[in-house]
Amino acid sequence: MSFWREKQSRHFFFGLIAFSILWLGFGGLFCIRQTQTVKEMLLSHDNAVVSSLLNQGVSPDVIASAVANTQDDGQGKSLLIQLGYTEKTAARFLPAVSGFETSAFRYVLFGMLIFIVILLALCCVFLIKRERLYRQAAKGVLAFSEGDFTAHLPRSDEGTLYQLFASVDNLASALQAKGETEYKVKEFLKNTISDISHQLKTPLAALNMYNEIILEEPDNPTVITEFSQKTAVAIGCMEQLIQSLLKITRLDAGSVTFEKASHRISEIIAQAIAELTTRADREEKQIIVSGQPEEQLVCDFQWTSEAVGNIVKNALDHTSPAGHIRISWERSPAMVRITITDDGAGIAPEDIHHIFKRFYRSKNSKDTQGIGLGLSLAKSIVEGQGGILSVQSTSNFGTTFTLSFLTEL
Repeated sequence: MSFWREKQSRHFFFGLIAFSILWLGFGGLFCIRQTQTVKEMLLSHDNAVVSSLLNQGVSPDVIASAVANTQDDGQGKSLLIQLGYTEKTAARFLPAVSGFETSAFRYVLFGMLIFIVILLALCCVFLIKRERLYRQAAKGVLAFSEGDFTAHLPRSDEGTLYQLFASVDNLASALQAKGETEYKVKEFLKNTISDISHQLKTPLAALNMYNEIILEEPDNPTVITEFSQKTAVAIGCMEQLIQSLLKITRLDAGSVTFEKASHRISEIIAQAIAELTTRADREEKQIIVSGQPEEQLVCDFQWTSEAVGNIVKNALDHTSPAGHIRISWERSPAMVRITITDDGAGIAPEDIHHIFKRFYRSKNSKDTQGIGLGLSLAKSIVEGQGGILSVQSTSNFGTTFTLSFLTEL
């Protein structure tokens, strides 16, 4: 009986109970009233008969005996039949019965009219409230169909109808979430395609220019060698750009499954800087690693190494010759932290909130290496594994990046 939990249905049911009680009360009063009418009718008839008999000189004792008599030996009925008083005699020819019939009909008709009006009023009030509720729900459903999910169907009561409204609301929320997801996917694809096309314009233009120069100087080995080397550099930049974009796209789309396992942090760091130590030596910079060799971290080895490598590469880009990049790690009861610190130029306060954006290049770093994707990729990798990548920096005093991971119990 879930309808009992619905307020309108409950009120309508109580109204029907009250109506039934009122109807029973009216029936009782009607019976009492009709009994009184019958009594008055019989007394009036007996009074008239007694008066007629007294006027004719009949003894009062005989009249009293006749009035008190309840038995009929057939003579009285025969006489009445001779006088035309039978069961088939029309009520209008019997004055007392005619008055009783008129009174009973009037009371029954009046009572029926009153109770029909009350019943119709109860039904109308219930249907009007229900119609208002349906209109409100229809308005909400229409808003949903037009893409407006700010409205909600009535959910202020219990009952089957409100359960239906709640289900429609949940369906609308699911459709809204699906629409938002589809919109984000479209925006993501649009932005990714825009980023790729924009970033490829420069190296492609350079390649075209180098190719034209080589074609114009087919007999000049020096020019051919020089611009072939530049072509190789441009192709390398394009390859790095495309690989980084593809990795970020896969991470953002959630298509990367991180294969977590317990690994030594020292091995992760060694993998991350394996290809950067030669560059550091060539640029007269030093990478210093310190930490407990046996300390372990639960993570995806390859992806975490790449994140660390991108941050170290960024540090090399912004550190002057004779500079230092220090990598260390520590464990607390709840967290494992890997810290990468450089003593380079630092990050300006107006830039520090933007450095993890794709292709962001500070006005102070236009002449440095990099394509502006390393830090963004590192952040996606760390956060994709449930970690946090944070940064602290002071202009002219260096920068510190911290990779924080919750310890696995």
